[in-house]
Amino acid sequence: LEPHAVFVLHGLAFMLVFLFHACRQFPGCGNIVTFSQFLFISVEGFIFEANFGRKRPAIPIRYYFIMVAMFFTVSVVNNYALNLNIAMPLHMIFRSGSLIASMALGIIILKKRYSVSKYTSIALVSLGIFTCTLMSAKQVASDSSLNEEDGLQVFLWWLLGIAALTFALLMSARMGIFQEMLYKQFGKHSKEALFYNHALPLPGFLLLAPNIYQHAVLFSQSEPFQVPVIGLTLPVMWFYLLMNVITQYVCIRGVFILTTECTSLTVTLVVTLRKFVSLIFSILYFHNPFTAWHWLGTAFVFVGTLMYTEVWNNLGPFLARWRKRPKEE
Repeated sequence: LEPHAVFVLHGLAFMLVFLFHACRQFPGCGNIVTFSQFLFISVEGFIFEANFGRKRPAIPIRYYFIMVAMFFTVSVVNNYALNLNIAMPLHMIFRSGSLIASMALGIIILKKRYSVSKYTSIALVSLGIFTCTLMSAKQVASDSSLNEEDGLQVFLWWLLGIAALTFALLMSARMGIFQEMLYKQFGKHSKEALFYNHALPLPGFLLLAPNIYQHAVLFSQSEPFQVPVIGLTLPVMWFYLLMNVITQYVCIRGVFILTTECTSLTVTLVVTLRKFVSLIFSILYFHNPFTAWHWLGTAFVFVGTLMYTEVWNNLGPFLARWRKRPKEE
């Protein structure tokens, strides 16, 4: 992997430890985590990218407002889907269908056409998501701890969560196409996009202020923790949140660097590997039920994703060169 790819994966590893620990104790803490990440990236970008507001954006600000509206909506909807009986593994697998959504909207909006292998990859990823969704639906519907009326209510909330994930998936794909069109017109400005995508949505968090304040109080009531080396004592949940914000910044900044310095194949492979690591970590940490059908669906998702990137075609020449390498005496 490229050095920046390893940088992203290391950031992800630390981020997962802190984020999953926080979500386990406070399942509804997604808004305060997202707000903290947006605030940190906005302050950093305002100082180092926008030069305290003195630097004019290369892309007109009105386009960023449109992009930000999409970005903010996707983030909030994905957060609330976890409160609608959507398990973390299903949440991650479902979001792995971004390739399908992007390709479908590319065909509809940009009139693109793809090879047979690309359409095959779409079919595999779609089948994988359908398999995992169907198996999760059966688990929700067959919960023996609920009576018939409560079971139906839980299942209906789960269906609403699936609808929310579908909406967020399509909105995210539309945002990607919109961003691609902007970059073609105005050039690539990844650091600027990173800043405005996080700074402009900040006023929207006022709508979530009660929930953010509630979890801030809960975080302050968590057990005290002494930070190593510096010896500072603070509530442990604030420490987890701080570490998550830092590692999330490392991860997302690395992704933006990858888009400008590495090939698209490397970026796609790293993002796919990131999703896979997140999925496995979630299963092991939360002890979520994961049947053979779930594993089969997961395999379809990631094999289809690798087919989309044409990794097999790129591995062929590499393996051929490796076989021709002179043997050491």
